[in-house]
Amino acid sequence: MSDSASSSSAASARGPRRPRSDGPPAASAAPGRVPPHSVEAEEQLLSACLLDGGDVVARCLEGKIAAASFYVPANRLIYEKLLELYNAGKPIDLAILAEELKTTRQLDEIGGYAYLTRISGRIPTTAGAAYFIEKVRELALLRDIIRAATGAVEDCYNYTGGIQEFVDQVEQKMFKVTQERVGDGAKPMREPTREAMTVIHKMLMKKGELTGVSTGYKDIDRYLFGLQKSEMIVLAGRPSCGKTSLAMNFAEHAALPLRGQGVATLVFSLEMSAAQLALRLLCSRSRVNMKLLRDGLLSKNGEEQQELLKVADEFSKSPLFIDDSSSLSVMELRAKARRLHARQPLGLIVVDYLQLISPTDGTVPREQQVAEASRGLKALAKELEVPVLVLAQLNRSAEKENRAPRLSDLRESGSIEQDADVVLMLNRPKEENDKFQVASGTMELFISKNRNGEVGDLKLTFLNSITRFENYTQ
Repeated sequence: MSDSASSSSAASARGPRRPRSDGPPAASAAPGRVPPHSVEAEEQLLSACLLDGGDVVARCLEGKIAAASFYVPANRLIYEKLLELYNAGKPIDLAILAEELKTTRQLDEIGGYAYLTRISGRIPTTAGAAYFIEKVRELALLRDIIRAATGAVEDCYNYTGGIQEFVDQVEQKMFKVTQERVGDGAKPMREPTREAMTVIHKMLMKKGELTGVSTGYKDIDRYLFGLQKSEMIVLAGRPSCGKTSLAMNFAEHAALPLRGQGVATLVFSLEMSAAQLALRLLCSRSRVNMKLLRDGLLSKNGEEQQELLKVADEFSKSPLFIDDSSSLSVMELRAKARRLHARQPLGLIVVDYLQLISPTDGTVPREQQVAEASRGLKALAKELEVPVLVLAQLNRSAEKENRAPRLSDLRESGSIEQDADVVLMLNRPKEENDKFQVASGTMELFISKNRNGEVGDLKLTFLNSITRFENYTQ
């Protein structure tokens, strides 16, 4: 007899099973099919909690066991009460638990003293607590998947139009279920220390050389030692100051470095199309004047065309990927990056730009929407262990006050500066009688935050005709 079948048959004689009004709905299943669960595992976990309350309850919380993880309503209610005792700092004891349930008039609802006494004696020790935590969590996840998938089927039958939005909603619901899986807990220092010593060894051997992905600019790499794994790097600036150009120069140098092997680079362009970015990249790398090209003033079989063909061949063979999907939510963006990373491990992700990421919930304040996107991108950097370069807008404060930009100028959310490991701010020095705030010959780059290094400022040369940044030389 299967575990779930024996559990459900045994459960029929154990106390009332009335679903509580505030509990989660039971996972939908076909007629005659019982959602995955194990009454024994739930009771044994509760028994372990009563045997060694504080420790086992803490391990349950670390394993993301919630009241909704229990299938049996009585067990769910008992676990809720155990959490209340734990959070209040009260002793977790059978007599105290029974008294608390009696006080809230819930004792009869779970089957009385008899049910509590029986589950408290289910196991002699807490040796199997870790197994029961994993078992309860695993079965709860299966029920969540069933519930989400069944809901998707019902939504399909009730579909009324807008296929793209509908598919996005279904993906979000499924991703929400899988995203809530338990991650690794605290690690002993052995493994992090080994990883840190590997980095230290590389630093000693390379004597100050890069430990991350090169930006292609010696002054920036001098501060950052390259774009580091698991870091979120924010490149901020006012509109039309050259953020996209600099980011695409970073991407080009990562995928097609002057020396060594390039890394797979994924660019999410929420503002420009892939064709527009490709044109910019081709003209930038081949050093062809884009305006002359658009005006048809270049010779058809001249040196510029040969250089364009050569560069086009280089990009065609490069590990550079561009996703120009519009209206991407941070969950969709993470899912796309995860799928590509599974096929070809990524070395750099570029997002252009943060404020264009669609919110999961459009009703919440704008600051919370941007904060959600910022947290999601930081989580993506840690999950895939790649640097994530995120472009962001600055507000007008620096322009109005005629000063250099600072962290507080990051537009719409203070959480960006908290989540970011590195913040770069691109700024055009203000000149008298300026009519337009656009990138000019000399640009300032402020390293306003560097979690693992120095902060400072430097200059870059911007060649407007080919939208390309280069190392500054006086």
